[in-house]
Amino acid sequence: MGDKKVTPQLMLTVGTAVIGSLQFGYNTGVINAPQKIIESFYNETWFDRYNEPIPETSLTSLWSISVAIFSVGGIFGSFSVGLFVNRFGRRNSMLFANILAFISAALMGFSKMGASWEMLIIGRFVVGLYSGLSTGFVPMYVGEVAPTALRGALGTLHQLGIVIGILVAQVFGLDMIMGNATLWPFLLGFTFIPALLQCILLPMCPESPRYLLINRNEEGKAKTALKKLRGTTDVSADMQEMKEESRQMMSEKKVTIPELFRSPVYRQPLVIAVVLQLSQQLSGINAVFYYSTSIFEKAGVEQPVYATIGAGVVNTAFTVVSLFLVERAGRRSLHLIGLLGMAASAILMTIALALLAQVEWMSYVSIVAIFAFVAFFEIGPGPIPWFIVAELFSQGPRPSAFAVSGFSNWTANFIVGMCFQYVERLCGPYVFIIFTILLVIFFIFTYFRVPETKGRTFDEIAAGFSQQAAARVGKHPPEELNSLGADSQL
Repeated sequence: MGDKKVTPQLMLTVGTAVIGSLQFGYNTGVINAPQKIIESFYNETWFDRYNEPIPETSLTSLWSISVAIFSVGGIFGSFSVGLFVNRFGRRNSMLFANILAFISAALMGFSKMGASWEMLIIGRFVVGLYSGLSTGFVPMYVGEVAPTALRGALGTLHQLGIVIGILVAQVFGLDMIMGNATLWPFLLGFTFIPALLQCILLPMCPESPRYLLINRNEEGKAKTALKKLRGTTDVSADMQEMKEESRQMMSEKKVTIPELFRSPVYRQPLVIAVVLQLSQQLSGINAVFYYSTSIFEKAGVEQPVYATIGAGVVNTAFTVVSLFLVERAGRRSLHLIGLLGMAASAILMTIALALLAQVEWMSYVSIVAIFAFVAFFEIGPGPIPWFIVAELFSQGPRPSAFAVSGFSNWTANFIVGMCFQYVERLCGPYVFIIFTILLVIFFIFTYFRVPETKGRTFDEIAAGFSQQAAARVGKHPPEELNSLGADSQL
């Protein structure tokens, strides 16, 4: 249902929301390039306080905390999504979250002036909180304002925002721009500008029509919002779809997180949502992003920071490719292709890193392997887990489902960020074998358990899972129902 027309209002609405995704990407990538400069700031501050250079172990710990505290904030933020979206609405929640972006920009931007690494670390935590909320707010809002036929393509824009944010952070982090001893506080405090822009633009965007109709029962306002978004006065098809969903919801009011875990109806979609989030983070992609500069250094690249930016460009380009493919090829197929391609690239990377000392040209192979790894990530495991959560759950359980899947994503992100350095020291060039094994496991799970949701309404998808649950508890003979196998429609 819903036509394929992209109206200026729809683009403004989605584009404004995606500023939140850009912030998440920027703050993921920003810490990579200026590592040495910030470490020397830690050293100077330590020396001023204690009259001795910082011990190596303390520096490693402080740096690991600075990187990983962002994910801790993300864990708390993502788990709080449900508290905001049902109380304040989707749009207003995004507006309020910018307060956190302003606070974090001030803390990080003034940390050098205040000679305080504590300010920097707290700032990273606060911006993590903001990013955790954004990873729930943005895909939910975009999924609810998009017409059914465009939901996948517009849903991919969340990931595009993230990768553009990472790329901008990498470019700004160059020594000649802001990645130097004088300007690094501006590099970290830059978050202020997108937050300001979003605060100006959000009041021009309508609230989610689904939220207005289903949560607030304000049919008139929902219709007005839809007319704005669709650029037409005839929004009867969309209204009909939402009313149908609303009727279904009468029997399933707002679902809390414990209820989500207890109910057999939600078990299958919840497992799928969580495993897909884990497949995104445990694929090893953040190991590449957090530590790409040092990986390229080991591969003998003259200017590793430019190779890292190259990976960022590949990242962005393939997210655009995914944008065009997702409504043609479908979610499930792209996810499978992405996982398989990443596993092959990880094997190639392992071979290249292992033979680096003996074969000189292996450094080029390792760069190609990293670029391929990133490209395959953006074809499937990058964008799809974010917006498929909105598709797997109806309005009642959706906020809780976003909270649980976001929590899983950020927790896995934190584990990779904290442990990769240590595991790499232990395994050397064979570290990517761990990710290869995980990628194969996720491929098998996706092949047998994940449905195709392309072109189907939220209601149809949710109804399919209810049938599955009913079959499992014996209300229907199971043979009457399609299994969730590879060729099933759901």
